[in-house]
Amino acid sequence: MSAALGTLLGVLVAGMLLRAPIAFAMLASGIAYLIVKGQDLGLAAEQVLNGLYNGYVLLAVPLFVFAANLMNAGTISERLFDFSRVLVGRMRGGLAQVDILVSVIFSGMSGSAIADAAGPGLVTIRQMLKKPEYTPGFAGAVVVASATIGPIIPPSIPMVIYALVSGTSVGALFLGGVVPGLLIAALLMIGVHIIATRRNMPKDDPIAAAELPGIVLRGLLPLTLPVVLLAGIYSGVFTPTEAAAVAALHALILAAGVYRAFSPAALYAVTLESLRSSAVITMIIASAYLLNYAFAAEGIPNQLAQWVNGLQLGQLPFLLLVNAVFLVLGCFLDVSVMLLVFVPMLIPAARLLGLDLVHFGVVVVVNMMIGLVTPPFGMLLFVTNALTGIRLRDMVREGLPFTALLLLSLLLLTLFPQLVLWLPQTMGYVTH
Repeated sequence: MSAALGTLLGVLVAGMLLRAPIAFAMLASGIAYLIVKGQDLGLAAEQVLNGLYNGYVLLAVPLFVFAANLMNAGTISERLFDFSRVLVGRMRGGLAQVDILVSVIFSGMSGSAIADAAGPGLVTIRQMLKKPEYTPGFAGAVVVASATIGPIIPPSIPMVIYALVSGTSVGALFLGGVVPGLLIAALLMIGVHIIATRRNMPKDDPIAAAELPGIVLRGLLPLTLPVVLLAGIYSGVFTPTEAAAVAALHALILAAGVYRAFSPAALYAVTLESLRSSAVITMIIASAYLLNYAFAAEGIPNQLAQWVNGLQLGQLPFLLLVNAVFLVLGCFLDVSVMLLVFVPMLIPAARLLGLDLVHFGVVVVVNMMIGLVTPPFGMLLFVTNALTGIRLRDMVREGLPFTALLLLSLLLLTLFPQLVLWLPQTMGYVTH
């Protein structure tokens, strides 16, 4: 290891231990690398600006964030909740089943796990806590687990970022996430059914027949968004990046124009919050370009690829090793950091082994979603705790069966690539 690379890693670890914002820690470590290397510090700005200006696909990130915030502020979450109650509410543990179905529907609109937990998830928790049979820990655990579906079923912000670092088709990645997302939802619903049966959890209250048509009609309008997005992308009307703008416009028309759910002041607040969230993501992405330059200059990706080749690992052992590494890293690091810093180092090795990068990408994203629910730094746990006051240890304890089901889904996707590739192949995106 060179002195420059050692300095980079030392500054990065020190920044994280001091709890500095991760983007600033990454940027400082990259600048420290350039100083020790004796290179012009202007190179930092060059790498950041070139990366951002050439990353057209990045435009999708703030737009999907804006669309998700609009839906959470515009009563769309409540309408989807009522619609899902009609479909699955009468199952055992009905409200928990409703939450999973809402997550599946909402994932076709937002692409963000945090938005899912903060919007539909919060609505469901409030309803579950009205019934004594649902413990707070169980309610929080279901919401946390189901929110992981958000970035797997298209659209997906993490998949957009993965496409940026790997050069993979966003459209193919979006299609590759459909079956895995539905598989995870099905496993979680089975898990809820088993737990609810053992604990004799109630079915949801019946809905009066006279109210059904109105509830269904109110829920159908938001459901047009996933249809518009997917039909537009795969018919060629607009690109996946442009689809993010369509999603934001669609959500704005529904929330502000049709439902009249918030005032201009509320719209300003939603816009400001979206700008803040997007700025955080953009800062991480910008600083990651500098780190990626340093790693590439040191030849780390190629050395890693050659090391993997020297181990004579097959595709499956390599994927299992990647899963193990990311499951550990996911307990401590943000998804964006893993996607932007660690994944680019693994792409050459994946290519060398002949792995399909769509399959690899979906497996990586599912892996990172599991990291959002695992302590000590599972982001979804902290978000749900902050919004509801449910204790972290209660959610972790009640969430163990759901975490096991998420791990089972990851194993199935790793062992059977066709679960990911069937739909992209059928649509002509993947040819091998």
